[in-house]
Amino acid sequence: MVDTPERSELARVDAVGLAEMVRTRQISPVELIDDTIDRIERIDPQINAVIQPSFEKARAVAASEPPDGPFRGVPMLLKDLWPCSEGDPFHLGVLGLKNASHTATFDANITTAYRRAGFVLCGRTNSPEMGLAATTEPLSYGATRNPWDLSRSPGGSSGGAAAAVAAGMLPAANASDGGGSIRIPAAMCGLVGLKPSRGRISQGPHNDEWSNSVQHVVCHTVRDSAAILDATAGPFPGDGVTAPAPAAPYAELVDQAPPRLRIGMLADSIRSRVAIDPEVALAVQQAAALLERLGHSVDDGSPAALHDEELIGSFGPAWTVGVAHSLEQFGEWIGRDITPDDVEPMTWRLAERGRRMEALELTRSSDAMLRFRRSMAQWWADGHDLLLTPTCLRPPALLGEMSATAPDPEAAILTTLAYSTLTAPFNTTGQPAISLPLARTSTGLPIGIQLVAAYGNEHLLLQVARQLELEVRWADQRSPLHP
Repeated sequence: MVDTPERSELARVDAVGLAEMVRTRQISPVELIDDTIDRIERIDPQINAVIQPSFEKARAVAASEPPDGPFRGVPMLLKDLWPCSEGDPFHLGVLGLKNASHTATFDANITTAYRRAGFVLCGRTNSPEMGLAATTEPLSYGATRNPWDLSRSPGGSSGGAAAAVAAGMLPAANASDGGGSIRIPAAMCGLVGLKPSRGRISQGPHNDEWSNSVQHVVCHTVRDSAAILDATAGPFPGDGVTAPAPAAPYAELVDQAPPRLRIGMLADSIRSRVAIDPEVALAVQQAAALLERLGHSVDDGSPAALHDEELIGSFGPAWTVGVAHSLEQFGEWIGRDITPDDVEPMTWRLAERGRRMEALELTRSSDAMLRFRRSMAQWWADGHDLLLTPTCLRPPALLGEMSATAPDPEAAILTTLAYSTLTAPFNTTGQPAISLPLARTSTGLPIGIQLVAAYGNEHLLLQVARQLELEVRWADQRSPLHP
């Protein structure tokens, strides 16, 4: 074995790079996992990202030679939401499940995919209750802090994952996105966050692909996002939606220059009650200028349906019914009904709304989402290749501004809209979207810029992201906590 890089150097190697080091015997899986565990133990007390460590299991897997997949021996953290791991805690940020010491009885399909790829699972990361918030401050496990500024939120719902990666614990971590939950934390923590197309990665066996939620990772480099997508994409038996396969592996496509693209730009809020921060608006304009220098055409066009506040506001019933149904499931898991003491007040309020929802109202909501999806798709079909927007309308929020224990819940909801307004619509449509760390505020906080493609066109997002990465070199800029 050759000399192992210094700890600080190893912390800056991405997942693809670590896999290559294992393959070429520059480092063993055991050494790599031990180094990761050491960093988690040193850094995590400052940010509270890894809430359920499984270090002994990870060491045992590394010592017994993980499967010979493309990421053999590389560490991975699962988000404490739906990607469950048999025998491990499975709490989804819910206090009642934590108090009942609930554990998973099976592996999620994404967990199976990670294991087949050779990843070594080291634990689970903090998530807001049921993934319902744009911040990670659950009553069950406490707040996760942003490695760029410990007084600020890392976003949500994949805030624990993003904080762990941004703090240098590991190069990539599992994340999921049902309304912006990959892209919002990526924007707040200065990371790459790709939300794949609906049906690109299996949601089974317990969830349906025809939902708003998808699985992937947050990471530092575009090549990690592409290669991990290659390793985890593809259908499992019973999947309800399967996205069309790319023409070649994403890891190959990402280094191919895209054609000259027509890109629409939206540098403002689509909500009348929520304003965009001037520094964020400027960052969008600067991103547009950079894309034009790279040879693309950028105009002020954006889908008309995206500006229809009444239409977008009609999606709520399906959301609240889903919350009510989930609480019923949780009760079945622990053998008793879920009570208000088991969940946060806002969760209980949403569930009560869902229980009162009439079938006709739910059907109207589903119909509105159908009309919205078709209208949005037409904009891309009519000639645009990508849409450029801010990921969030504001820089990272202070802890407490969006939490379930905020003094004014309605104000917390309004603050949340500043972070989810331009992400959630693309969960409804099922389109791929990516947040890129293209800018910083005057005080050094990350600003994420979003690009959205037509359904199935992740390759375009990754190719343009790679072009931008070569110009901006964001992976060279790490948070103050990063080794």
